[in-house]
Formats: sequence, structure tokens, C-alpha cells
Amino acid sequence: MTQSSYHYRAHEAEPGQPLLIVFHGTGGDENQFFGYGRQLLPDAGIVAPRGDVSEHGALRFFRRTGEGVYDMDDLRARTAAMARFVEDRIEQARPSRIIGLGYSNGANILASVILSRPELFDDAVLMHPLIPWQPEPNAGLAGRRMLITAGRNDPICPPSTTQLLADYLVGQKADVELFWHSGGHEIPQGEIAAVGRFIGDGS
Repeated sequence: MTQSSYHYRAHEAEPGQPLLIVFHGTGGDENQFFGYGRQLLPDAGIVAPRGDVSEHGALRFFRRTGEGVYDMDDLRARTAAMARFVEDRIEQARPSRIIGLGYSNGANILASVILSRPELFDDAVLMHPLIPWQPEPNAGLAGRRMLITAGRNDPICPPSTTQLLADYLVGQKADVELFWHSGGHEIPQGEIAAVGRFIGDGS
């Protein structure tokens, strides 16, 4: 799978500017976080790929067999494809900094890419991720800046699983910030503000 295998929306920037790659949630598309990305980093390049898996008409980045039950073979294949897509975009943009931002299913594909190819991203925002397996030790995660945002009453992403992911990343010596809100799978204003602070602190 090559770069052209994904439909995507992009805003090009001059070489040397940051590159922000945004990943939508289930049922979203390349427009879901594109405008938000432009607001976060107006001078950055923005790339928003569209998930190429349809689940009853809802776009996703990989298949699953049930809520929280992933098709791991499909996830591995699509993680490798997405990593190549990201690599191609980095080569074209020649950015100063590479930031990933994903929500829900988009956070999951972003996390999976980072676990397999940590050198591709300097910073990452994982909004309501669900990684229902124990990743292997990964020295390449050391020093990577990561923000995880989550709801303490999220019925889709159990808080205990979110905490396990954060603990794993800390154990790999990543620079991890964890933001909780009192709600569920929605994105409240406080979460948006936390993302903005994190992105701004890395500039």
C-alpha cells in the first residue's frame, strides 16, 4: 500500500514547519479534525487520512470483530500501511516536528503506528484510545511526548485500560501527560483546552 492508497485532505506548508497528522474516529472522515488542526497550528502542514475500512457504513482504520475486540492480523497490516503513508508525507514535507493527533479509532491506529515505528512521531495526542493488549517493551518510545485524554465514565474505553496504556508508556520512558474528564466518550471543552496546551508547549 502506498501513499496514494489513502484518500486524504492536506494543507501544505513550507519545509521546516511542523507537520500535524490527524486521525478521525469511527464514523468520521478526513474533515473531522482538519479544521481543528489548522486552529491548533496555523502555520503547520496538516494531513488528514480517511479510514479505508467500512463498518456498516462507518469509516474506520482497521477491522474489529466486536466492541473492543480487534482483528489483530488486519491491525498489523493496516498499521504497516499507515506507517508507510506517514513516512511518505514526512519525506515530502521535510518538517521540523511531527505531531500525531487521533480520536477513538484514530487514536488506536496512531498508537499502533507509534508502537511499531516510534521514530515517526515526536509528539502524539491520543484522545480516548483503547489498546486492549500488552505491548512489548520498546526502547524507541523513550523521550516521545504523549498526551492521553479520556473520560472516567467512558463506556467504550474503560479507564482501567487507559491507565494501563499510560503506565506502559511511562515504563518505556516516554514523556506522558494524562488528562481525565468526568464524562464519557465525548470531547468536552476542557479536553480541547488540554490538547491546545500540550501542542503549544511543544513548539
